[in-house]
Amino acid sequence: MDEVTALTRELASIPSHADETAAGDRIEDWLRAETGAAVTRDAAGNAIARKGDGDRSLALVGHHDVVPPDESQVDDGSYVIDERDGRLYGRGTADMKGSLAALACAFRDADPSHEVAFASFAGEEAGGVGCRAAVEAGFAPDYAVVGEGSTGYSGPGVTDVAVAHKGRRGSTVVATGTAAHASEPEAGENAIYRASDAVDAIRDLDAPETNVLGDPYRGSVAVTEIEGGSAWNVIPERCEITVDERTVPGERADIGRVEDLPGVGWTVDQDLPPMRCTDELFAQAALAAATEAQEGDPRLVTKPHATDAGWLSAAGTQCVVCGAAEPGEAHTADESVSLAVVERCYEIYREVATET
Repeated sequence: MDEVTALTRELASIPSHADETAAGDRIEDWLRAETGAAVTRDAAGNAIARKGDGDRSLALVGHHDVVPPDESQVDDGSYVIDERDGRLYGRGTADMKGSLAALACAFRDADPSHEVAFASFAGEEAGGVGCRAAVEAGFAPDYAVVGEGSTGYSGPGVTDVAVAHKGRRGSTVVATGTAAHASEPEAGENAIYRASDAVDAIRDLDAPETNVLGDPYRGSVAVTEIEGGSAWNVIPERCEITVDERTVPGERADIGRVEDLPGVGWTVDQDLPPMRCTDELFAQAALAAATEAQEGDPRLVTKPHATDAGWLSAAGTQCVVCGAAEPGEAHTADESVSLAVVERCYEIYREVATET
């Protein structure tokens, strides 16, 4: 569909890593001109449109912010966009302006018997600030299709339907002690030794685990950074470690146990929620739409990365994730998206929005 490709190219050309306003403005203007829906733009920068009514509601959800570009992706302040071999290259093409264009066009063209919403959130790459603001303001669809990447999970080029993804809880463990001269270590309390005890405690933790539609789903917990000490001849009085935990719905590792150790404290710095679809009929309906739209054999899969679906799921929305981006494409210097897969996603989104 030429319109989806044209809108993908247009949205991808608008810089939106430092200031998302221009991208949000264009999406708002497009929705008002093309859809006839009720369109709002909130203080967080989200562009939200609604049409139809009924006893249930479904939202098509994306985001228009991107991570900072590689220097090769910018020329004189503008994003460099290049099309070759059926793919569009440039910052944000995969994550996620290709799928965003498909979501917008599908919203326009869907003919539902229920309420359908379209939401392009700001600040997804900054911890979901736009989605969180929308949820706090009452954005609460019964169902949502979130257009993050799900292509290439079960097989090359196949666009799958993700029914779960992990969350991320990032935290800091700080061990404190008493400084002393290293020639008399017994005169102090070595914070690095205390931190080492905390590392051992974390290493012994069981990773969080649950099930998704009957299949096991496991998270992880790992120490990823350590910093401490001030000089080669000083017993350190402070040591700090960073812990990365990939959470699963309903389960967390017991990292707080480190606070039972002397001189050790624990602070949560980031907590992005996981997502799990528990409505098998909705998941199967999305899978049927994906099957109809392609020659491959899509599957219900899980994703390792947190998305805005986590915030929606935590608020009670049944979510699936389906989009054009492939593993390893997002946030790279050669980021690109298959235009054929973007058009495929349009077909999936339109079918789900019309029939679900």
